[in-house]
Amino acid sequence: MSIVVIGAGQAALQTIMSLRQGFGSGGYEGDITLIGEEAFLPYQRPPLSKAYLSGKMERDRLFLKPDEFYTDNNVALKLDTCAESLDAAAKSVTLNNGETLAYEYAVIATGSRPRLLDVPGRQLANIFDLRGVADIDAMQPHFVEGKKLVVIGGGYIGLEAAAVAASMGMSVHVLEAAPRLLARVAEPEISEFYTRIHQEHGVTLVTESQMTGFVGDETQGGAVRGVEMADGSIIDADIVITGIGILPNVEIAEAAGLSVENGIVVNELGQTSDAHIFAAGDCTSHPNDLLGRTMRLESVPNAIEQGKAVASAICGAPKPYHQVPWFWSDQYDVKLQIAGVPNKIDSKVLRGDDSTNSFAWFYFTGDKLTGVTAINRPAEFMAGRMLIEKSLKGELAADPRKLVDEGIKPKEWLA
Repeated sequence: MSIVVIGAGQAALQTIMSLRQGFGSGGYEGDITLIGEEAFLPYQRPPLSKAYLSGKMERDRLFLKPDEFYTDNNVALKLDTCAESLDAAAKSVTLNNGETLAYEYAVIATGSRPRLLDVPGRQLANIFDLRGVADIDAMQPHFVEGKKLVVIGGGYIGLEAAAVAASMGMSVHVLEAAPRLLARVAEPEISEFYTRIHQEHGVTLVTESQMTGFVGDETQGGAVRGVEMADGSIIDADIVITGIGILPNVEIAEAAGLSVENGIVVNELGQTSDAHIFAAGDCTSHPNDLLGRTMRLESVPNAIEQGKAVASAICGAPKPYHQVPWFWSDQYDVKLQIAGVPNKIDSKVLRGDDSTNSFAWFYFTGDKLTGVTAINRPAEFMAGRMLIEKSLKGELAADPRKLVDEGIKPKEWLA
């Protein structure tokens, strides 16, 4: 029996680790092949727009496991290689070099890619998406004090890059088409907080912005020199980063005839509409019984836990994945931690003072605690995440009065 893992990110590596470790047994002992489009071993992506971009983290520290892990665990590596097609009937994967690999089980962990901004001037040099090591390596030389950066998109990735640039003494503009920053992923009070923080660091924020394209100077090798706005004005730029969202990489699954709907449709164990094909990570649309709905998540914790679930199913010891989602973002000296993704907020309470850099908001759907957003409050985040799960399961009620009382320690909420 053999397993072919398509994709070489966090979900792919976790699947392999869990397969070899097993679930109360000796683990999976058959052949495993890992296929990755990039030339790199699986690495961390969150530090790319933060510590790696700023130069505080060296490349070697990005990698999740050293070379010898793959040798010791008998994992065949096919890096810098693309899986062109997956034949579900023949149980085979064809690579771009013409090679065909047979499998008993295939795992699709293809992740996601940046949504492209298709406007005039997009081909100019020094306009970057922010997704992989190669993107950061290409833009890093332009992160120099005094240089002008324009970030298109006021989401977490763009704001993290803006924070690095501002901290290095660059002139930074952030252009967001929505009325506020983080409009799709955070409540207004969190948007207001980040607006204040970035403005305090000298970042110029333009919401409800309408950019029409990029302008460049052909005499300087076709490099971008500005962003053109709908009113005809030009915002000067030595470098541009676009961050307008990401798309799940589902093409190989679609072509194989698998069910796809805002991601590769999987069950609670990561199994697709084909019993011998699994999927994990950003590319999946999966059910979460705890939250009572289907979702697609772009997060490290999701990739890890789905990888474990996939491996458990293949090993014959199924452990379904139903957990409270959580995320984080580092900007300046601020650590944001979020647990839960409430689709309806009926009430909310604040612990601390959100005019400072230390507070936590708690969100309720009916009488259930469904979300917490903590700023430099790790204890509140950890206890809040556990309390959300207990609240959703009906095991423990969340008392808003206790949540806001600074005299009550977060661990006491769970007593």
